[in-house]
Amino acid sequence: MYTFIINPNARSGLGLQIWKQLEQLLKQLNVEYEAFLTSHRKHAWLYTKQLTEDNAEHTIIVLGGDGTVNEVLNGIHDFRLITFGYIPIGSSNDFARGLALPKDPMETLKQILTRPSIEEIDIGVLRYPGHERRFAVSTGIGFDAAVCHEAMVSRIKVFLNRLGLGRLTYAGIALHRILFDSPLTITLHLDQKDTITFDRAYFAVAMNLPYEGGGFQFCPQANCQDTCLDILVIANMSKLKILALLPTAFKGWHTRFKGVYTYRCHEAVIETSRTLPVHTDGEPVFLQKQMQASCSPTKLRMLLPHPLHS
Repeated sequence: MYTFIINPNARSGLGLQIWKQLEQLLKQLNVEYEAFLTSHRKHAWLYTKQLTEDNAEHTIIVLGGDGTVNEVLNGIHDFRLITFGYIPIGSSNDFARGLALPKDPMETLKQILTRPSIEEIDIGVLRYPGHERRFAVSTGIGFDAAVCHEAMVSRIKVFLNRLGLGRLTYAGIALHRILFDSPLTITLHLDQKDTITFDRAYFAVAMNLPYEGGGFQFCPQANCQDTCLDILVIANMSKLKILALLPTAFKGWHTRFKGVYTYRCHEAVIETSRTLPVHTDGEPVFLQKQMQASCSPTKLRMLLPHPLHS
């Protein structure tokens, strides 16, 4: 049986309409399913936690955005007992973009019901004092996290979502943050052997997939099946240059320029000279000065409409 976890408010209320259309297909195909509609933040996390505490096998399909995916992943008791599917109906959809999922929800559902490819993917783990959180796409500290935090409460995002332009929210907020954020010192500790310090840095991010923030291809080579994370640091460049480079990040071209630093590792510890916002998959965490990111030792089994090419 399939368990569908739906965010009806995804894309400013279109989530419920899309689910009603998909439900008709499930009934036509006589698919055995149960559905749960979330009503507030952390509702998907709580439901998933209660659902999977029975130590039984479950097939969970999420309808929502990256935030709903993040909540469900953090609620799963044991990855080994879960088969996971995703139908993107959010505004940024970086998880779907990184996996090259179809944009049509109906087509995605048809394919994962009738001819799915079952793939195992890495899920990242963020650790900070006394806490642990999973992420599917990325975790970051500094500028990118501040953008994600601001987007969560942005009225502009609601308006742009209705026009189908939700991804522009992140770009607009990013431009604003660049103008007002001050650089700081960031130190990376990679795989407990390499230490790198940046004196005039703006942010650092650990990526499991190439995209975040509504389509910024921050780490074009990030691969969710290599048990590694790709690290990006922006440092030692003027704000004017950052502004000029930001649009190139949609194509991943920013990595060619001086001041853009990328690394690949199994584990990264990121330290900052002052307390900054942290996010997982665009979801606010807390203000921190240190974080550790790595991949979960257990991979997530996914129902996909096509094979992944590592």
